[in-house]
Amino acid sequence: MSEPLVSSDLPVAGKFLHLQLGQERYSLPVTAVREIIRVCPITHVPRMPAHHLGVINLRGKIVPVMDLRRRLHLPPANNLERACIIVVHNQTEQNPDQLVGLQVDVVEEVAFISQDAIEPAPDFCDVIDGKFILAMAKSKESVITILSIKELLENSGNTELHPARPSDDEAMQT
Repeated sequence: MSEPLVSSDLPVAGKFLHLQLGQERYSLPVTAVREIIRVCPITHVPRMPAHHLGVINLRGKIVPVMDLRRRLHLPPANNLERACIIVVHNQTEQNPDQLVGLQVDVVEEVAFISQDAIEPAPDFCDVIDGKFILAMAKSKESVITILSIKELLENSGNTELHPARPSDDEAMQT
């Protein structure tokens, strides 16, 4: 059974970027968000985990892009008309200034979440992997899941890879 979060693990009150994946609302600390861009052409990178879409060229900097739906094991979106890429900072020892894009269905707004609205994530009794959930926030309309950027960007050990694309020679033989 997973241990419940203690209050020191909770995010502090502040501004959060609200987003949607399907009908569910999620949030990221706005301090980690660098910018939000429209979905642009993504270059496929072979042998990457399935939740990695590839890379983009963002003003001369190569930025990996992750499908947040796949990362959270959600079904594919039916409509990506309002999809965006949220570019976040990924500070690691090897690369303290790396950027990573998170493709989401809809970006809603930046809103303040007070400390009294933030609660630890409930213990899901190991039914689901809650490591991506930093906390939950109460709002008038719903409950918002605050995601842990650190956990989302860590190597998950997921060995499911994109299927290999056939080479030109293989494609011509079929």
